[in-house]
Amino acid sequence: MKKRLPLLFLLLCSACSTTVAPPPVPDNSVRLSTQEITLNDLAFYAMSLDGTPYQWGGESPDSGFDCSGFVRHVFEHTARVQLPRTSRELSRSGEPINIAELRPGDLVFFHTTGAFSHVGIFIGESRFVHAPRVGGKIRVENIHSSYWRPRFNGARRIKV
Repeated sequence: MKKRLPLLFLLLCSACSTTVAPPPVPDNSVRLSTQEITLNDLAFYAMSLDGTPYQWGGESPDSGFDCSGFVRHVFEHTARVQLPRTSRELSRSGEPINIAELRPGDLVFFHTTGAFSHVGIFIGESRFVHAPRVGGKIRVENIHSSYWRPRFNGARRIKV
């Protein structure tokens, strides 16, 4: 009987205990769509390649990237979306948007050596990530800087 008393006591105590449920999520909470999650993933992956060397015609983290090879790799790796190879071809993909509508994952184009000659991926807060030039490395820059703002040539949103 002495051995059963502690067991009986535990059973009785556990029957009286309660568990506290976590508070419910309010109905007005922000929910991201699958597309928004994927676009954010694109931006995060693009930023993770910061410091990768520029390589003319490059399309991989191992050998380096040029600007369009970088964009193409990020979209293929993250969203499994095949994009055209050149910045000019990319400028005809997706839907055009204005600069005020930019969201992470959108493509931004610049006139550096000609119309739509350079492309990067917008990551939010006026910043974009891109493969800049021979001798450079993938980096983040401000779209409103004195160099990039006058060269802005448009933006596109790719359906993922």
